[in-house]
Amino acid sequence: MKAIALLMAASCCGSSASAATITATVNAGTIKPLVVTMLQSLDLGSITLAPGSWSNATISLSQTGAFSCSNPNTICSAATAVAKYNVQGSNNQTVRISVPNVTMTNQSDATQTLTLVTDAPASVILTSSGIPGVDFSIGGSITVSATTAAGTYAGTFNVTCDY
Repeated sequence: MKAIALLMAASCCGSSASAATITATVNAGTIKPLVVTMLQSLDLGSITLAPGSWSNATISLSQTGAFSCSNPNTICSAATAVAKYNVQGSNNQTVRISVPNVTMTNQSDATQTLTLVTDAPASVILTSSGIPGVDFSIGGSITVSATTAAGTYAGTFNVTCDY
């Protein structure tokens, strides 16, 4: 009986003469977390609306800083500025940028709003790890009409950056 048990134990474990060894390479990549900093707020300047009955006058500032206020029912003045941000992370990584439209609320009458349709890059490529990072700009456009209430309209961006 002991001989059978020894024979079974020897057959289940095999002998060292038939063992094989192989090596494999192990890699791990690390990516720095993203750091996003606001450098400058967006400003569309001052818009004077003409009297009468009209609609659909678009005021726009592209992410490159090109300003358009060409509707004859609007007069635009004061300095404009694109919003500017800086993103830092790992060198040679593509960073996706998402900026949804912004609801801007009249600061004198919260029932009055405008929608800022944003103009932002879809992505940027980091050219260094950490500082200095890459700057990018965000612009946008609003549509006004003769019925747009007077006042200062303000809102906030939700800027999302991810790898």
